Amino acid sequence: MASSSPSSMVINVSFVLFVFLLMNSSSAQLSTNFYSKTCPKLLDTAKSVVKYAVSKERRMGASLLRLHFHDCFVNGCDGSILLDDTSSFTGEKTAGPNNNSVRGFNVINDIKSKVEGICPGVVSCADIVAIAARDSVEVLGGPTWEVKLGRRDSKTASFSAANSGVIPPPSSTLDNLINRFQAVGLSTKDMVALSGAHTIGQARCLLFRTRIYNETNIDSSFAKKKQGSCPFPSGSGDNNLAPLDLESPTVFDNEYYKNLINQKGLLHSDQILHNGGSTDSLVEKYSQSSNTFNSDFTAAMVKMGDISPLTGSKGEIRKKCWKVNS
Repeated sequence: MASSSPSSMVINVSFVLFVFLLMNSSSAQLSTNFYSKTCPKLLDTAKSVVKYAVSKERRMGASLLRLHFHDCFVNGCDGSILLDDTSSFTGEKTAGPNNNSVRGFNVINDIKSKVEGICPGVVSCADIVAIAARDSVEVLGGPTWEVKLGRRDSKTASFSAANSGVIPPPSSTLDNLINRFQAVGLSTKDMVALSGAHTIGQARCLLFRTRIYNETNIDSSFAKKKQGSCPFPSGSGDNNLAPLDLESPTVFDNEYYKNLINQKGLLHSDQILHNGGSTDSLVEKYSQSSNTFNSDFTAAMVKMGDISPLTGSKGEIRKKCWKVNS
């Protein structure tokens, strides 16, 4: 048998490397039909649980959407936010942006339990979080989109990462919002569109007290009304809730942007989007066209779901969403 020449060996090695990279690249791709054969009833099963949960408490839709956001911004969309503390790490649930704020874990666990009953060990908790976010928006009257799937679950969580400022706080400046979103590959347009998620849900008095008492870019009657349920100084009524969208807090629409134009944004980080800065025109565009908002929002949600997923052999498929497999 003739020996290979050095040049042909280089070509062969290059070809093998190319094939390996191609295979590795394709395995890392999320797809909308990832579970079509391995768990064909997944989407219907998940949606039924979300519909029931939201019918019992409309606010839960906003909570499930927020859960996806807070998961993806900390080390990617890997389900790490769902993990309880262990002897080897402190999880993300008690970090500043999440403590007494992020909720909906029970709904994710309910979906996981039902999905394990029909296709055990197949569907990740990270994917369930992404699906539940989409279903919540749809159930509350918003747009729908095809969720890309195939994420795997992390085996750890990071309290310090969740506390590091990667999740922009309600006190954020416009520059900080833009920078935080750009750091995970999301544009300014994506940031403004995703902020429209605040068309549903509520916030605690602790997070908007400074705005309603100290800021000047706020409608005076709106501020006075909010002060009634959010007394000053702090320490009293900190956990009293107010809707982020005063017009239609349980319907996914574009009223949030209309509120900003009228200086009725509840959070500082809301109103800063329409305050004489570079994002004013986007806010105005979305306030005038719900179709444009819906289109940009769904596109941004798909992009957000692509933030550093674990795929292929990385991570695991957790049996229970709140703990790693033993």
